[in-house]
Amino acid sequence: MTGNPLDPAPVEDSDPLAILPGYTLRRAANAMMAELGTLLGEVDLRVSEASILLLIDGRATMTSTQIGAALDIRSANMAPLVARLDARGLVARVPLDGKSLAVVLTDAGRRVLGEVRRITQDFERDLMRRIPTEHRDHFVPALNALWR
Repeated sequence: MTGNPLDPAPVEDSDPLAILPGYTLRRAANAMMAELGTLLGEVDLRVSEASILLLIDGRATMTSTQIGAALDIRSANMAPLVARLDARGLVARVPLDGKSLAVVLTDAGRRVLGEVRRITQDFERDLMRRIPTEHRDHFVPALNALWR
């Protein structure tokens, strides 16, 4: 093999896509999010819902639109996410001005957020243990370089 990820792979390679950085990144992200999703099932939350709780903690002025922009969630998908969190009593919508509503944590939301933080911290610690030691310091900056 020449080392060029676009060159044909030898026939004996079982996964010729495994040398493609974009493909490998997507596979890794999908695997990790599925694992985190399973762990968050412990508190009956999806990754996107847990992300909302983490994001709005300590912020009393974030609207659904701002949350969606920060998490790259379309506005059409934000409404049912916030509605589900609201129905569970984890968030409330409070007036900001005459026309906007902020999404804030309730007391119940703060309690669940404590569990979300524990689950997330354990998950992140385990994820970093899977990265070879010599790559750990560069792992997050390299990922951030791809999307920031």
